[in-house]
Amino acid sequence: MAILKDKKNKTFYKLSHTWYHKLPARWFSWLFHKKWLQSLRILTWFSLGAILGFFFFISFLFISYRKSHQNLIYSGIIINGVDFGGKTKDEVREYFVDKNKNIQSTKIILESPESSATISAKQLSFGYNADLLAQQAFSVGRSSNTMSNMSLIVQAYLDGVHLSPSYRYREDRLNELIKNLKKEIEIKPIDAIFSFENGKVVTFRFSKEGKTIDAEGLKKEIYAELSTSPSTNAPQAIKITIPVVQVQPAVSDNEANKLGIKELIAEGSSYFHHSIENRIFNLNMAASRLNGTLIPPDQVFSFTKTLGDVSSFTGYKQAYVIENGNTVLGDGGGICQVSTTLFRAALNAGLPIIERHAHAYRVGYYEQDSPPGIDAAIYSPSIDLRFKNDTGHHILVQSYADLNQQRLVFQLYGTKDNREVTVNKPILLSESPAPDTLYQDDPTLPKGQLKQVDFAAGGANVYFTRIVKKDGKVVLSDKFSSNYKPWQAIFLRGTKE
Repeated sequence: MAILKDKKNKTFYKLSHTWYHKLPARWFSWLFHKKWLQSLRILTWFSLGAILGFFFFISFLFISYRKSHQNLIYSGIIINGVDFGGKTKDEVREYFVDKNKNIQSTKIILESPESSATISAKQLSFGYNADLLAQQAFSVGRSSNTMSNMSLIVQAYLDGVHLSPSYRYREDRLNELIKNLKKEIEIKPIDAIFSFENGKVVTFRFSKEGKTIDAEGLKKEIYAELSTSPSTNAPQAIKITIPVVQVQPAVSDNEANKLGIKELIAEGSSYFHHSIENRIFNLNMAASRLNGTLIPPDQVFSFTKTLGDVSSFTGYKQAYVIENGNTVLGDGGGICQVSTTLFRAALNAGLPIIERHAHAYRVGYYEQDSPPGIDAAIYSPSIDLRFKNDTGHHILVQSYADLNQQRLVFQLYGTKDNREVTVNKPILLSESPAPDTLYQDDPTLPKGQLKQVDFAAGGANVYFTRIVKKDGKVVLSDKFSSNYKPWQAIFLRGTKE
């Protein structure tokens, strides 16, 4: 019960104890909200004070920690597994300088099939970059960004900050080493050449890949190997295979050659040891005149027709030939060695031999690298060597005389067609001894001088066979017979006064 007094009218009113139930509800809401705001305000100011206090505390610790490490590396700064916290820059530098002394004896052995070289880490001045590593370690947590510094220092203290090792070396010295290796290994690519003149190939050369050192790849491999060597204190010998890359020619075979002449299909050879100078001149000239000959598909090649006239009028010199049973000087002596050598190339190529004649007697030149019976005589116009190009592509004849080895070579280029050629070893049916030595007077030689121009050879009856298969089937089977008369050694006896 409450009593209210009206001062103006001097009147008092009695109120029930439940008067507040008759007050509006919004009055209670206002009172409750006012108390909540006051509590929140107190909590906010308390939290802000705590944060500021914590911040000032952390700042004090950070400033104190930095001051205590003013000239020292912060704790937890790790390089190559070593914690350099609390060390000075000079101490870090000295540590890696000392490490470099062990590295100097490390050797790098560079190897390839063509060359090899050895170089030491000392020659390359390879080692830890001590100055840089000391500076990097000291710089962590000392940038212009305070928050970044605090983050790095805390991270280093709690978990560690790992810095990668840094190395240095003399690149100019490594470049010089690679330059010298290139001289021994590098092969420049060869461009294909295929040029015609009057229907004949005057210049022919297959393209060929070159090779060189992958210099950048080699540098990376050397650096990678040297970078792992400091992990051990023992001297090391590291072997590295020199990386070699292929260099393609600017002009390939396909660009230069439109006739399908893309590979060597066969070769024939013979030696001409003990030949006189003029004989060597003649066989070299004849071979060079056949060089570059193109044989179209399905055409029959004629040796005498292709070579042309053999006489002093066409540039040949006199050399010893057999004429009427006597050894005499005649134009073009030695040409039969050219036909014999080309015959061997055609045999090995598996080409059909249309015409071939054996010599009348065994010639020593043709047996210097071959059994008897694999020869081919020519005597224009009646005795010829002929064979057919049945490969379906052009055949290019190439020849050369190796004067150092005294060897004549014919090579046939074209397109292989999977034929397999077997030239069987000659079979000697019978032999007869050589006659007595023959001496012939020669007015061009000084009196009393002897000069041997032919060598004794026994007579022989010999043959050989050849089998040519294509895709497993026999396409050619032929037999070549020779009946050689016995031949005597011949000496020229000088009669010139």
